[in-house]
Amino acid sequence: MKDVFAKLGTDFFSTIVFLVIYLATDNVVLATSVAIAGAVGQVVYSRVKGEPLGFMTWASLALVIVLGGATLLTHDPRFVLAKPSIAHFAIGAIMLKRGWMLRYLPPIVTETIPDYVTIAGYAWAALMFVLGLGTIAVASTGDLKLWAFYVSVVLIGAKLAAFAVQYVGFRLLVTSRIRAARA
Repeated sequence: MKDVFAKLGTDFFSTIVFLVIYLATDNVVLATSVAIAGAVGQVVYSRVKGEPLGFMTWASLALVIVLGGATLLTHDPRFVLAKPSIAHFAIGAIMLKRGWMLRYLPPIVTETIPDYVTIAGYAWAALMFVLGLGTIAVASTGDLKLWAFYVSVVLIGAKLAAFAVQYVGFRLLVTSRIRAARA
């Protein structure tokens, strides 16, 4: 689990840096500049250490440079604020692959309720698309404080709530099926 959070932190490093700098300074230009520099520095550091870089790191770097550059050129924060939505759309598209969740779940779940796992995978994809659309809607307002709240509370809270619902639902379904099979 620690490894998962480390990878997520690496993948969303520039967004986290932007958010922290913006909340501390209330300065979009500074936050965007530091986020771009942080993303470039992250890639350079990884390359110097000889670490392989995943697709998300390269995609994040490209988005930070393009959207951050547009924000700096136009002084319009909506460009950089839209970045998390692109990540959510990409992840949602990946989650449309049938059975993507199977490798992340224990065998008792995948063997007992594979049909529900597939449905849950599509539900996660739908959640990613909805959260991406919500990010665009919030970013289009240009309200940075609302965006900061949405990204740091709503996006994370929605995923935690979905995980909790899935966990309880899977647990109840597996228990029910095992009891039914014994009877």
